[in-house]
Amino acid sequence: MSAPTSGQVLQLLPKFSDADSDLRYMSLNDLYVVLTTAPQSIFNNDFNTCARAVDALLKTLDDSNGDVQSQAIKCLGPLAAKAPPDLLAPFIEKLSNLKPTNSLDASIPATSLRNLIVSFPRPIPGVPPSLATQHAYAAISKVLVPRLLGYIVIPHPGMKSQLSPPKGMLEIDSEKGVDSESVDVLIELVRCFGPMLHDAEKAALQKKILEILNDKRTRNVIKKKAVIAISVLAVHLTDSLLNAFISDTIESFRIPHLQPSKRRLLVSMIGSLTRSVPQRLGPYLQSIAPFILSPLSKQEYEDSLQDMDEDGSLDPIAEEVKEAALVTLEALMSLCSSDMQVYTDEAIECSLRYVKYNPSLAMEDDDEAMETEGSNNEEDEGGDDGSEGNIDADDEDFEEEGAVSDDDDASWKIRRCATKVLYAIISTRNSNDLSENWILYERVAPVLISCFKEQEENVRLEVLSTLAALIRRTRENSYLLQTSADDEGYVSSSSMAKSRKRRRDGSDASMRESMNMTSPTHSPSPTPSTRSDLSPLGPSIIQGTTKLLNSKSLATKQAATTLLRDFVLVQPGALSEGLSQIINSLMGLINSPSTMAIGSTTGIAGPASVTGTSLRIEALRLIGSICDTHNIKILSHHVKMVLPGLLSAAKDKYFKISSQAIRVIESLVRLLTPPRSSGLEGQFKLQLSSLFDAVMDRASASGADIEVRQVALHAIGLTLARTSERGGVELLSRTKRFKALSILSDRLKNETTRVESIQAIDTLALSPADRSDLKAEWIREIILEIAGQLRKSDRILRGTSLRALKHLLSDKDILDKLDSGTIHGLFLMLLPLLEPSGLDFLNLALRSLANLVQCNSSLVVNEDLNNAICDIVLVNHGTNVQDALLVLVNAIGSSGAGQPLMQLLLKKVGITGEPAIVGAAIGSLLVSGGTSVGIRIEDFIDELHTAPDDRRKSLALSVLGEAGLHLGKSSPLQPTIFLNYFKSKSEDLPRAAAVALGRAGAGDVPKYLPIILANMKKKGSNQYLLLRAIKEILQHAHKTKLDISDFTAEIWQNSLTTSEGEDNKAVGAECIGRLISIEPKKYFPLLQTYLKDPKPAVRGMVIQAVRFAFTDTDREFDRALKPILVEMLITMLNDPTVENRRLALTTLNSATNNKAAIVLPHIHQLLPFVIKESIINPELIREVTMGPFKHKVDDGLEVRKSAYETLNALMDTAFARMNSLDLYDRVTEGLSDEHDIKILCNLMITKLLTLTPEETSRHLDSIAARFQAILSFKPKENAVKQEIEKAEEASKAVLKTTIRLHNAFPGASGAAGGTSSGASGNVGSWRGYWEWVSKEFRVLLQSAEGEIRSENA
Repeated sequence: MSAPTSGQVLQLLPKFSDADSDLRYMSLNDLYVVLTTAPQSIFNNDFNTCARAVDALLKTLDDSNGDVQSQAIKCLGPLAAKAPPDLLAPFIEKLSNLKPTNSLDASIPATSLRNLIVSFPRPIPGVPPSLATQHAYAAISKVLVPRLLGYIVIPHPGMKSQLSPPKGMLEIDSEKGVDSESVDVLIELVRCFGPMLHDAEKAALQKKILEILNDKRTRNVIKKKAVIAISVLAVHLTDSLLNAFISDTIESFRIPHLQPSKRRLLVSMIGSLTRSVPQRLGPYLQSIAPFILSPLSKQEYEDSLQDMDEDGSLDPIAEEVKEAALVTLEALMSLCSSDMQVYTDEAIECSLRYVKYNPSLAMEDDDEAMETEGSNNEEDEGGDDGSEGNIDADDEDFEEEGAVSDDDDASWKIRRCATKVLYAIISTRNSNDLSENWILYERVAPVLISCFKEQEENVRLEVLSTLAALIRRTRENSYLLQTSADDEGYVSSSSMAKSRKRRRDGSDASMRESMNMTSPTHSPSPTPSTRSDLSPLGPSIIQGTTKLLNSKSLATKQAATTLLRDFVLVQPGALSEGLSQIINSLMGLINSPSTMAIGSTTGIAGPASVTGTSLRIEALRLIGSICDTHNIKILSHHVKMVLPGLLSAAKDKYFKISSQAIRVIESLVRLLTPPRSSGLEGQFKLQLSSLFDAVMDRASASGADIEVRQVALHAIGLTLARTSERGGVELLSRTKRFKALSILSDRLKNETTRVESIQAIDTLALSPADRSDLKAEWIREIILEIAGQLRKSDRILRGTSLRALKHLLSDKDILDKLDSGTIHGLFLMLLPLLEPSGLDFLNLALRSLANLVQCNSSLVVNEDLNNAICDIVLVNHGTNVQDALLVLVNAIGSSGAGQPLMQLLLKKVGITGEPAIVGAAIGSLLVSGGTSVGIRIEDFIDELHTAPDDRRKSLALSVLGEAGLHLGKSSPLQPTIFLNYFKSKSEDLPRAAAVALGRAGAGDVPKYLPIILANMKKKGSNQYLLLRAIKEILQHAHKTKLDISDFTAEIWQNSLTTSEGEDNKAVGAECIGRLISIEPKKYFPLLQTYLKDPKPAVRGMVIQAVRFAFTDTDREFDRALKPILVEMLITMLNDPTVENRRLALTTLNSATNNKAAIVLPHIHQLLPFVIKESIINPELIREVTMGPFKHKVDDGLEVRKSAYETLNALMDTAFARMNSLDLYDRVTEGLSDEHDIKILCNLMITKLLTLTPEETSRHLDSIAARFQAILSFKPKENAVKQEIEKAEEASKAVLKTTIRLHNAFPGASGAAGGTSSGASGNVGSWRGYWEWVSKEFRVLLQSAEGEIRSENA
């Protein structure tokens, strides 16, 4: 099919004047199809046809038929896109001068103009405008800007009627005022072409907008649009123009006897500017903030009440001023929180003043009550006597439905806005501010609690959301919750789910924790933190929310339920008093039908709808949290009350309710079984049986939803693990246990429930349950079935299967029930996993095979296994895999089947592998196998003396060192065997000898260590090698708790002395760090003194030593570290040497990961140092001359990288204590930094998208500008390969982050049906950026999207 031509357009034009409106409509539709499918050059050689098309289309805009008009407007964009550049200006001029005569809709010309502007190619900030964009802007600047203003701003060559411009569209008419549609055109113009406007045009448009705002004839609706226009224009104003505008606004505030309407306008304008350009507004806030707070002052509050008393009514304009001030204050506290920090207390006071504002009530009494709330002079069990934090029984009959306020009473809007200000303060302040600002707990929280009886539901929901936000921030601040809980034996399943730490596959103990195999034995007391500040409010919160649970509003019930759940997670055991009433209300909600009416509401988090189903799910979650956080003695009386409703909910036809009920059953099973029910085991057999039956019914029901069956299988595994016979009490009958095992075996063969079945079996394997009811046939069947999954391509399935096998094979009772066929089949499934490239599964596979070797070595140890081991030994896979490999080698040697493996290691591997790894394997096999391997230790001593090359000698040394470690004091090796090779001229041999000396010395410290220390006193080149040997001894001593106290003082002194050399610094630091972890009380004080040493090298070595000391330590170490760590870190971060500050940042990073409980309470003292180091320091940038060229060298780059790495790590452990605005400032700035920092900042944005979506949405525009710069960068033609690869990597990272941001905020990108998800202010830059990326990087964007899908899978 040929492309459309201008001739086809010409044929359609006469039909636009046909009398039949249907024909006119269809002709326009045909024109639209032609224009959208035609090539860009359709009118290049036919200017006349295009001009006629423009004229004909303009005539149809004045058509009497609305559908024809709409279709004509639709054709404007495609026609303008294909029109020659010279025709754009006449097109705009004719359209702007269009005067409808036949149409009843006077807004058609302005609507058409807006559509035309939107259709033009727009400029992208940071990217040079295209030729088409330049032509479009030239036409707009030449015609539309003068048409709006009524005069020519910038003369253009060839412009007609420059001396007599037409009346401006924005001119203020003496009768009608300003045309509202023209203001819309102005807004669209600035939104689309703001980056290209000349300064003179910006100034002229700003002047015109201010004229509109200041004119008394301008209607309020138009003033609101003008405020939007000025906020959109402010994004593009120069600093001088913005400064002049804000200065004029401030002066307007200072006008004596300012009219309330004018004051409302000025306040609204500041609010709009805040949402538009918050970063640029910050320097002016010291002058602006008092004018925003003034309408909310106590004086004006009392004056308004006094005026009301005189005439019985309030000035509606004055009320609107208060509302506008609160809206603006919320924006300021949210978007300019750092600059508004000094006004926090005043903002809180203003908000508290109006959060209960209700002129229809006796405000004098209420004012007096608010004064009482902050005092704590009178205490009783219910709280302060007379405090509004308590809800009296007389208030039970308050109106539930809301909407009871009079139509004329809009005070609820003020109360809602005041509550939103409090929410903004709570949500934008870091947790340290919360802990220091007592007013939030002693003043704000009690007032919010007293507002539970608010009549207007919208306000009540905001109150509940705000108090819930305070409780959640308190929970984030309670960093000691998990630590304290662990000290008390308390492990909450909910807190376990929050852990971000990855657990090692080789640790059964950690795996038991991840499977929730431990439980609280009692409810712990709150730790000393902000939770203690929240504790006195508990009775009031519980009393108030309990009443709300019985209200008529679904939204209120759900908000109250969510609030209670947040509270109980912060204060475990807090619902002990009044628990009966709470559970009664909750069970009423759970038992209510899901078909209850829908309640819609708009909370702080955005639009939401509440249904009976969502309310039941939230009630079930609260029941589960109560079970997780309360003592069995408290809950034992309520189990019978909960059980019927829970069992009924588990069978609910709606899968979300059923699956949530089963999760609550899991929490209840943990509660009713040891160790939490220790001493009461026999009391809950019937309840456990009922719970188990319900779970079994869901797991075996073929009609149940897949998710329900999966959750039920997990519950079966947990129940089996915790109900084995304890202390002679049978908690679950053997018949039921056998039935459950049969279900697991059956579901294991089903593809949809396979993973969950394996996880359930894994839970059972990890538990200390009695294995007598596990029949041999069942064990063999499920082990082979699980092993069969190792050949599947699904990585999750393979990983889950391998972990389960490792735990099953670690149990001796299970191993004893395996027959030869099962062992052989299992071996055949595990063997293919011993691929050197399969690092993910290698560790688990090696440990599983080691268990099989111990069970039956004759079936497992063969040539295939030995060859696979040799292949693994050839590659360095890291410590975890190497440790697992040595476990397998030791098992083979202990079984007496090690001789073939020894021969292969010597002949096939030998010196081809890394001597240290090969030597460790041979040495372990040599000792564990004894005489059965056919090789003696003396053979390697002879090899050491007679080997012709250094590589063979290095291998022999490694073998002897490992053998010495395992033989211990029975080793015949002497230290001189290793020391003799320190003087070798080879580079590798002395190092191998040093490591071997340390390994052997760790086996017999009294023999080796004195000789090593004696040699360290001799000055020479062996100091580094001797330090390496000591490091090996200290590592082993720390791991095995070996007593070396007799030598620590001498090691300390020698390490300090020899570490002053640059080559010895890193090894010496590790030695000192290991010593500190062994004897912290002795060496920490000494270490502090060296931090003030005048030598930078000594300070740097000490800083590194502290970092090495953090890993694998005990409570005694923590007790010694706690009083001094923060002071030491501050000293390190203040070091005058750049390199030492970089080391200090890595030490801080290590401290937050390993000693979070000590560091996090003081992170606010340390963060400023990290932020400071992330800023480019011009003093560290120097210019270097290299021949004819000069280039800059940034000596601060490495420390800046460390600062960003530290910020990235702190986001995982201390985000609640970080200021998100400051963090985002550094992240956006980092996108303009060096390559490595750009990549890291993309990762940080991805994290922030999850941690603080609201703040992310506010920074979309600033992110867009940086992303455009990265994607627009083109390496030079003579760029080296590394520079090209870096540019490609940066672009790829940006595109992936762009996709994630677009998916999170589709509305900000202009996606159909999307919402901004809370995005505030102008997101035009992000929308333009997304359109540009979608067009220019379409293929790369699709590739990045595919990678994201693969990662998620």
